[in-house]
Amino acid sequence: MPGRLTTRRPGPHRRSGRMRATALGAALAAVLVPALSACGGDAASANGAATLKWTSTYFPAHWDPVVSGSGAQFRELSLVYASLTRTDTTGKAVPDLAESWEYNDRGDQVTFRLRPGLKFSDGEPVNAAAVKAAVERAQKQKNSALFGDLTSIESVEAKGLDAIVHLNQVDYQIPQLLGQRVLQIASPKAAASPGKLDQNPVGAGPFTVTQLVPGTKAVLRKNPDYWDAENIHIDQVELTSAPDVSTVVSGLQTGVYNFADIEPSQADAAKKAGLDVFVQPGFNASNLSLNVNKAPFDDDKVVDAVRHAVDRREFVDKLTFGYGEATDQPFPKGYVAYDPRSEDSYPYDPEKSRKLLAEAGYGPGDIKLGLVIPAEDPQAEIVQSQLAKVGITVDIKIDKNWATPFFAKDLTFSLYGTTGRDSAVQTLTAHFGPDGPLNLSSPYQPDGFEEAVAEVRRTPLDAPEYPEVLRAATRAGLESKALVFTYSSPNLIAKSKSVSGLPEIPAHIDWTGVTIGGKGAAS
Repeated sequence: MPGRLTTRRPGPHRRSGRMRATALGAALAAVLVPALSACGGDAASANGAATLKWTSTYFPAHWDPVVSGSGAQFRELSLVYASLTRTDTTGKAVPDLAESWEYNDRGDQVTFRLRPGLKFSDGEPVNAAAVKAAVERAQKQKNSALFGDLTSIESVEAKGLDAIVHLNQVDYQIPQLLGQRVLQIASPKAAASPGKLDQNPVGAGPFTVTQLVPGTKAVLRKNPDYWDAENIHIDQVELTSAPDVSTVVSGLQTGVYNFADIEPSQADAAKKAGLDVFVQPGFNASNLSLNVNKAPFDDDKVVDAVRHAVDRREFVDKLTFGYGEATDQPFPKGYVAYDPRSEDSYPYDPEKSRKLLAEAGYGPGDIKLGLVIPAEDPQAEIVQSQLAKVGITVDIKIDKNWATPFFAKDLTFSLYGTTGRDSAVQTLTAHFGPDGPLNLSSPYQPDGFEEAVAEVRRTPLDAPEYPEVLRAATRAGLESKALVFTYSSPNLIAKSKSVSGLPEIPAHIDWTGVTIGGKGAAS
């Protein structure tokens, strides 16, 4: 699931970010009865406030951003939390809480200058000490899902509004990295009790939480102290956990919701219902994860047999309803990190797959794999069917706690889909690095990958050689025997026409400039 431009270059190895920011479960129908308006009935609440009624399949299980990590729920958490940087429509890092940043000449230190006068919703100041606390908590908190993303950071020095980030290596990816996915900054006072923060989030983002029912519902109101509050035109947000997918479109039609993430199977019905369907650019990618530390995947011939047994086109045809594409990489075609030289390295060839299995000493039915998934998933059935054609038996088991053995690297075989990352290097290391959360075969990494990634970090993002250096790192990563990529599909959002268009920011939902109903949206 994720080109990159960065800040201007005042010297041979110097970066500056001095630029202006771009202005850009169950259904709770009984609780959230809408006040219907003349243009479809969902623009505003009874008190006239512009209300976003968002039902999400990614309702946060945790509201502590350190625990939630950089998964899909970061979009919901960004209602509450702001970050040092954010992403514009080109994928470039631009100012958020930090108004600028600058590297030293060596590229192993970057200073973020925070906007003056900002405060968290509990009144605590937004300063460099808060940045330092956020980084250290992400690195050290026992249940942090982010520590593996911050390995380049040695320490943070706080001097008033200057957060000086000391690196243990040259790394020009840091402004891309420290955005909404990886460093959503909480009030240090609130974060001193992480358990309480998890149920009572305190940030410096565009909204503040006024009511939270864990796993079900959150009500938020506009934060008047947000640094860009003048460009936030939504007064209130009612966020709910999405009900059964079959009822989402009808809920949008009747005004129970006016914004929802939907599955590709629902897109046609949403369009026929007169709703807007927004195809959000993104970096989603699904894969088969193999654990090469466990039999039978400790045999390269078995790994290659699985690679050749995968028919990516079937995933696209059956699951994406015309919105997806086959992929054998974690990046979409056209993205700077996509490596054309690696394309179709292991084409679908079931005959070759069966031959490789025979060479490895396995006959039909000899290999039996358990596939643990959190819920019913047609993707798993496709995998089961395709591997059966080459003589591998897959037993599907549903376990809602699937993630625990996956991240503990206890599984032999799994399915995984990601939303990508803003930093291309983070995407690569998450999948292929020895500590990568998406690398089921940790601490395994392909030969040459570590140095290839280090070369990317050492290369300024606006250097002429950057694209090829980055693609070389992708190429090195794809030598991994631990992942077989299958298909990608964009994020789809259905919304009432009363909700204006959203900025087309890859993988992000940005409410800057968005209007609802009487506040400027077309009716």
